[in-house]
Amino acid sequence: MRSMQRSLCAGILSLEAVVLGLTTPVMISVSDVRWQIATVIGVGLLVLCLLVAGMLRARWAYLVGWGIQIAALALGFVIPTMFALGAVFLALWWAAYSVGAKVDADRAQQIAAYEAREQASSDSHDKRGGADPDDTAPGQ
Repeated sequence: MRSMQRSLCAGILSLEAVVLGLTTPVMISVSDVRWQIATVIGVGLLVLCLLVAGMLRARWAYLVGWGIQIAALALGFVIPTMFALGAVFLALWWAAYSVGAKVDADRAQQIAAYEAREQASSDSHDKRGGADPDDTAPGQ
C-alpha cells in the first residue's frame, strides 16, 4: 500500500518544480541575473524537485525536500515574491509531511487491529475443533 505521506510530499514537490523552473526567466528579466546562473538555479531546482519526488521511498529524501523548501525561501533574496511563494510551499510541505505521517500511522493501526481480530477469529475457529458447517461443499 502506498504511503500517504510519500504521495502528498511528491505532489507538493511536483507543483513546486513548475514554480521553481519558472523562476529562471524571472531571474533573467527582472532581477538581471546572468542567464547561465539563472538557468543553473531555476532548472537545477526543478530537476532536483522531480528527482526527490521520485526518491521519497528513502527517508533521506525528505531531508532533501526540507532543503528545497529553504532554497525556495532563499530565492526571495533574488526575487522578492519568492519569500511569499517559498513560505506557501514550506507550509504545504509541512502539512503534507505531518498529515501524511498521521494518516499512515492511523492506517497502520487500523490494519493491525483488523489482523488481530482476524487472528482471534481464526484461533477461536480452530478451538471449536473442525470445519464450520458453512465451509462444507454444497450438496454434502
